[in-house]
Amino acid sequence: MTFNISDFDVYGFVEPLTGDSFFYELSHLDTLCWEIFLWKFAQQYPNDIHILQVDRAPSHTCGWLQVPENVILLFQPSYCPQVNPIERLWEFIKSFLKWENFTDLDSLRKRFQKILGRLSQETISSLTGWDFILNALSLA
Repeated sequence: MTFNISDFDVYGFVEPLTGDSFFYELSHLDTLCWEIFLWKFAQQYPNDIHILQVDRAPSHTCGWLQVPENVILLFQPSYCPQVNPIERLWEFIKSFLKWENFTDLDSLRKRFQKILGRLSQETISSLTGWDFILNALSLA
């Protein structure tokens, strides 16, 4: 059996202006894990209000989802991943992994963490800080 990046359930946020980022791996992609991720993020940055841009995945829009008080979800238009900064980062990371096969999930996890650990805030900002996003942030 081989594993690829789609077998790896990592949630992440990036701040396009500064390149700050927060990633967390959970067992799968569903509403419960999404909620856990939001609470872990909120606990990591408890003194700020966060506007988080997300897509309209069912786990993001579920009616019983409990969102922390310091988090506001901003839903992007449907079928528009190009406006979400994290998508550009995922594309960049996947470019390193697309020709690799992993015999177990732990090997994939270690390789992903190594790539992610080498990314500076400047690199993340350069990948995710498009002019139109930074302009929109300055208006918010």
